[in-house]
Amino acid sequence: MSNPREEFLAGERPEDVALFLADSYVSDDRLEQFGDRVDDGILIVVDGESGRSAFQAATGTGAMEFAKSAMSTEGDIDDALTTGQCPEADGEGHAVQFIFAFAEEQNEEVGGIYAEGDVVHAYAQCTCGTAYSDRWNAGDAPEA
Repeated sequence: MSNPREEFLAGERPEDVALFLADSYVSDDRLEQFGDRVDDGILIVVDGESGRSAFQAATGTGAMEFAKSAMSTEGDIDDALTTGQCPEADGEGHAVQFIFAFAEEQNEEVGGIYAEGDVVHAYAQCTCGTAYSDRWNAGDAPEA
């Protein structure tokens, strides 16, 4: 039996997106039919179009607009796509509300980590309002 999250993180599902929605942000038991229950929320891996629509419906923000706004602030997002370390964290009170992620196939012409393999791009929203991003080669855990 396949595991969509593992396949996504291995770079085997570049046409899909992953969404994590914290229970503290969205509490809707119907989401479980679309994804996996994790400690503090639901993680969904679906085709890109459906994922972007679901992200918009859950957050009220367009997925790519959110990604663009988060891109300018680097933070740490765990490779399980369910938690992160807000770059503004100076104590308690910081938690991930949601994460949007997609994988980009290896592109040697671009260079850098893109030449090394498929790249996972992840974007998180903290409860403090900070949006931040992280990226890593598929199959590798991001550096903390």
